[in-house]
This record gives sequence, structure tokens and C-alpha cells, in this order.
Amino acid sequence: MPDLAHLLAFIAAGWLLNLTPGPDVLYIVTNSLRSGVRAGIVGGFGVLTGCFVHIFAAAVGVGTLLATSAAAFTVLKYVGAAYLLYLGVRMVLSRAKPPADMQAAAAGAAERGLKEIFLGGFWTNVLNPKVALFFLAFVPQFIAPDADNKSLYFVMLGVLFNLNSIPIVVGWAAFAGWMARRSAVQKGMHWLDRAAGVLFIGFGLKLAFTDAPAGRVGP
Repeated sequence: MPDLAHLLAFIAAGWLLNLTPGPDVLYIVTNSLRSGVRAGIVGGFGVLTGCFVHIFAAAVGVGTLLATSAAAFTVLKYVGAAYLLYLGVRMVLSRAKPPADMQAAAAGAAERGLKEIFLGGFWTNVLNPKVALFFLAFVPQFIAPDADNKSLYFVMLGVLFNLNSIPIVVGWAAFAGWMARRSAVQKGMHWLDRAAGVLFIGFGLKLAFTDAPAGRVGP
């Protein structure tokens, strides 16, 4: 494990990275705006669960496969881009709801709705190969070159990164939930949905046109 100074640097870097807006943050914020803080937190935990998949996959070599195989990267890239585009188009085409319906949704999403929100966050993260590449590039910087079991340290640091992300997830959800109580935000919620949908479409197109990592090989 890194010494205390490097560990604190790892934690600080993780917080800064999680504060940076992206598809995961947008997913948390939009669900919190539409269905309340609990929905945003549930969506965030879906995202974090998806991160665990990338962490353990990278530890056993699947992440390296994505980093070196053009075919594997391309398949996951297009599936992930299609899913982001689907989310974006659905939000752009969503119908406006009267304020009463919005307040009812914010009072608490149904159990089935929370399950869907969780799975949506999970797949948004799992189907993004750039997350796998991020862990492969970021975490090893904090593992000593002479470490006996690099895979174990990778998993430990990856788990720490995820646990370290929980306050940021809750913070984003709470902030968006607070914003949703503003009357101006409630009146413009439909347009916020459309704007978020456009951003999701943009993220999907950006992912679709992302090149595989340098040094990639064939299938």
C-alpha cells in the first residue's frame, strides 16, 4: 500500500475526479431532480456498483484486454454509446408533467422505479470502456513497482476509490434535490430533462467516436 502522503493524494484525486461532470454525475443529478434525493443516491450506488465490475475485471486482466484489443474495445464502446443515446433520446422525447405529478415523484419513487434507476446507473458505467481504461491508468500510479501482489493492491485501492466516492455521490444528489425544490426549477423541469437528454446524446456520440487506446492489437 502507498504511504500516508500518497494515500491522501489518492483520496484527494478521487474526490476531484468524482466532482468532474460526466455521464455518471449527470445520471445522478437528473434522477435526483426528477424523483428526489433518494433516487439520485440509488442511481449513484448503481454507478459505484458498475465501478466494482471494472475494478475486479481490471484485476483479473479483462481491463488489459480492453486496453489492447481493438475488437473488444470497439464492441463495448458501441454498446455503451447506444445505451447513452437511448437514455438521451428518451429524455428529449419525454412529456412535460404538471407540478403535482413532479411533487409526487419527488416524494418517493416506487420500488420498481428505484430498481430501474439503480440498474440504469450500473449499465451506464459498466458499458463505458473508458472507465476501465481510467482505472488501469490511475490506480497503478499508487502501487509500488516492487509490490508483491499488485492485483491485490489494485483491488484494495479500487475499493477505497469507490468508498471515497460515496460522499460525492450523496452531495451531488442532495444538491440536485435542493435545486428541485426551487419553483423556477420545477417550472422548467421539462426543459432540464431535454437539456440533460441532449448532453447524454453528446456523451454517447463522443464515446462512439472515441479511438481505441494506442498500441492496440487485433482481436
